[in-house]
Amino acid sequence: MLDQGQTIKIDDREDLDLRAQLKEQADPNSQRLTRLLSLPDLTRKENSPLKFLVDRIVALSIFKGFDIITVPEIVGTKENFDLLNTPLDHPSRRETDTYYPAKDKVLRTHTTVMWSFYLKEKRVFEMLKKRGWVGALCHGKVYRRDEIDRNHYPAFHQIDGLYICEREKKVITKNDLVEVLVSVVKGIFGPKIKWRVLVDSFPFTDPSVQIEIKWGDQWLETVGAGVVRNEVLKKLNFDPKVYNGWAFGFGLERLAMIKMDIPDIRIFWSDDERIVRQFKSLDSVYKAVSKYPPVMRDISFIVDAKTSLNNYYEIVRDCAGDLVEEIKLLDKYKDEKKFGKGKISYTFRI
Repeated sequence: MLDQGQTIKIDDREDLDLRAQLKEQADPNSQRLTRLLSLPDLTRKENSPLKFLVDRIVALSIFKGFDIITVPEIVGTKENFDLLNTPLDHPSRRETDTYYPAKDKVLRTHTTVMWSFYLKEKRVFEMLKKRGWVGALCHGKVYRRDEIDRNHYPAFHQIDGLYICEREKKVITKNDLVEVLVSVVKGIFGPKIKWRVLVDSFPFTDPSVQIEIKWGDQWLETVGAGVVRNEVLKKLNFDPKVYNGWAFGFGLERLAMIKMDIPDIRIFWSDDERIVRQFKSLDSVYKAVSKYPPVMRDISFIVDAKTSLNNYYEIVRDCAGDLVEEIKLLDKYKDEKKFGKGKISYTFRI
């Protein structure tokens, strides 16, 4: 067994070409995507809480010998959805939920997208034949169109892990999933953390589980994992009669917010020295600072009833940036006599 895995960077020429094309476009959507793609990867930024978290996870003994793979942020719908068994009618495929810089191209919605990039690498397959198993970790930015509140941001970060082995070497069971996830939560929250296992569901793994931890007086969702589905192995050109594996994936902001008592996801992106200098390690605890007084504004408008509210949230982010902490829907109603057929009124508090 290798003590240290390989560092694998997948060619991102097409990613770079699309970024360049977006920069040349003057339309709001292209400008929005350019801003998101230009944001730093906080899992690789020194003194970022997310880098502290990733460093802790990568160093866990259970991932000894795992490769670290970096894949493009602009990927095909084939890699992001099709190969991972995502149904054609799944909400994540909608343009109201996912950013499409071009036809059949998306800003990756999860780091799980690394599976196909990793397993088609010749050197990976050669290593699998040589020692009977391969494993990889992938971390970085992902993107989703979403509501505006303290827990959501259009760019955020995930880490994924994948382990594939010959069935003759090991048959993966639910116990292996629990072992991996418990190692992660104990590595982050300490060996005395209380945990429990719940059943979960993912398009690309079955069975699947998640781990909840007892934090204060609450049980909180943290990390999930599953056995790689046979259908997905086939899509990736692996015979499920010969190979099996496990995988995990989870958002990093949520865990860091729990661990370091960070109340707002925007804090991770701040360059305010009063915030930045607070983070020395994963054991740092955040203390609130602000240079703006709180301000609330209510706004109402009438739109087509089929309009996605995510379109509205994107406009607010374009105009106000990170000054907006939350948009709360206060009221909605229809009145065909006043508004016309198929129209709806929304009232929001910003």
